[in-house]
Amino acid sequence: MKELIDKLKAEGLTEEQAFKAVEIMKNFAKSKFPLFGGAIDKLFDKYSKQQDEDFMP
Repeated sequence: MKELIDKLKAEGLTEEQAFKAVEIMKNFAKSKFPLFGGAIDKLFDKYSKQQDEDFMP
């Protein structure tokens, strides 16, 4: 997730905007693949903002 956030920030988004963009992607994926909603939540929650902050140097 940190790599994706960093890439979005390199494209000009603020950190807050980058996290919002990832949230939008998560919700979009869940709407397109509702059977995988739980798996998508687990994947994105595993790499939530809280988790990223824990791993920052």
